[in-house]
Amino acid sequence: MLELFVMSSCPYCKKVMNFLDENSIEYLKSDISNPDNNIKLLSLGGNEQVPFLVDHENKKRMYESDLIIEYLRDLKGNK
Repeated sequence: MLELFVMSSCPYCKKVMNFLDENSIEYLKSDISNPDNNIKLLSLGGNEQVPFLVDHENKKRMYESDLIIEYLRDLKGNK
């Protein structure tokens, strides 16, 4: 399962979400305006920075929209 931590006003988050939606990739969106999601973000990543992707299946965690999109492209190509 892919989980993407976002903040609604973040253009970099929107960039990643658009990529996910355009490529029909299922994901769980966790908005850090919810305090529980913010706490989870900090526990998983250590930084209060979004977007943050967690690929629970492959045990990958990453920040930075371009790196996330590159990872998702590679992941999509392997399926």
